Amino acid sequence: MLVATNPYNGQEAHRFPPMEDQQIATAIDTSVEAFRHWKLSDFKERSELLKKVAERMRQDKERLAMLMTLEMGKPITEAYGEVEKAAWCAEHYAEHGETYLTPVSLPSDATHSYVQHLPLGPVLGILPWNAPFWLALRFSAPAIMAGNTCLMKHDEHVPACAQAIADVFAEVSEKIGAPQGLMQNLPIHREQVEAVIRHDAVQAVSLTGSSRAGSQVASLAASLIKPAVLELGGSDPSLVFADADLDAAVEALTISRIINAGQSCIAAKRLIVEESVYDEFVEKLHARLVTLKMGDPTDPQTQVGPIARKDLRDGLHRQVEMTIAQGGKCLLGGEIPDHPGFFYPVTLLVDVTPEMQASCEETFGPIAVVMKAHSEEHALEMANDTPYGLAASIWTADVKKAQQMASRIEAGQVTINGLVKTDPRLPSGGIKRSGYGRELGPHGIMEFVNVQQVWVGPKVND
Repeated sequence: MLVATNPYNGQEAHRFPPMEDQQIATAIDTSVEAFRHWKLSDFKERSELLKKVAERMRQDKERLAMLMTLEMGKPITEAYGEVEKAAWCAEHYAEHGETYLTPVSLPSDATHSYVQHLPLGPVLGILPWNAPFWLALRFSAPAIMAGNTCLMKHDEHVPACAQAIADVFAEVSEKIGAPQGLMQNLPIHREQVEAVIRHDAVQAVSLTGSSRAGSQVASLAASLIKPAVLELGGSDPSLVFADADLDAAVEALTISRIINAGQSCIAAKRLIVEESVYDEFVEKLHARLVTLKMGDPTDPQTQVGPIARKDLRDGLHRQVEMTIAQGGKCLLGGEIPDHPGFFYPVTLLVDVTPEMQASCEETFGPIAVVMKAHSEEHALEMANDTPYGLAASIWTADVKKAQQMASRIEAGQVTINGLVKTDPRLPSGGIKRSGYGRELGPHGIMEFVNVQQVWVGPKVND
């Protein structure tokens, strides 16, 4: 069974039976049949579908948000925001997908030569639990706008969220007369995924998850010569220099560190602060962190909810304990609360150095890790001293300096004097062990299309 446990109280929230092999085969056949019609649809029809999906999600926002809160502990106010952002993603591709995919004329010896962008077929999306609706639409909206169909293997711990997403697409498809099966939920166990990737009808794979999962999926997809996009883990640095607006930096980095209880790939995970303002920054950060309210995620006043699973909470605590044992100082939190649920307190670790556990590994929780840099070059060196390369931020009054430094940071996304976030208008993705390929923006819709060259010769006389 696919069992969702409410992380607020540790009790079972939902239970769904996994698909059997024949049901999986039927779902893939349905995706193939839907693609046969959908690839011939025009952009107007595809746009209408995505706009209606966004509209339906907003109409049902209360129920959809509560599913996230119950299954993975996202504070309800954040859950509302995620539904809105997922709807925005659908609208963005509905409005801009045709422009992104406009054929491009190129000079050659032909009478006319051009490149057009054609759909591939059924695409499999393998998704994690931490942003169930946003990540599903981030994967599916551009793929469907390009004329593909989608199969969604969502995380086993958010089965009701996964089914709700598929239901929205099915409902809208029926209402406007689009093919059924454009976006299907595959409620399956992890060990069943390989067979889906191997299926001849599945043309490509998109995975958001751990580096370990990404390595396994990438190896399998490559062996089958199928394209893949991987958005994996991160240990994102935030460089705070002496001339920075420390109050603005503290506010943004606090939000980055505790949103979704810190369970975000692009959260600021290593706060690298220039030595001359280090103590002042730590003091301001501590004062801000102690004000945060941890509690019931259904309460609109709650700012920090529980960790999604007990094993993840225990792993997080191991990282904190090891970092303290290695010489890091804990100024706040660091102890598992003695009450039901998978809570971990907002924790502040300071004087962390690159060899310590909280620096070497990705910390997926409300843990602020502060490191001291002796100079700007030292800060940059520490920022790049990681196997990951997802996102980074730079805080300084000298924007020109920051822009020059951005090109030296080994990351797929750099924010200057602002909160690192994903945006449907801008490409997102990583390098090194944070993955490859891009999602969102004009680049994201290009990942799963056939970039077809067409060469037109001279006219033939009758």
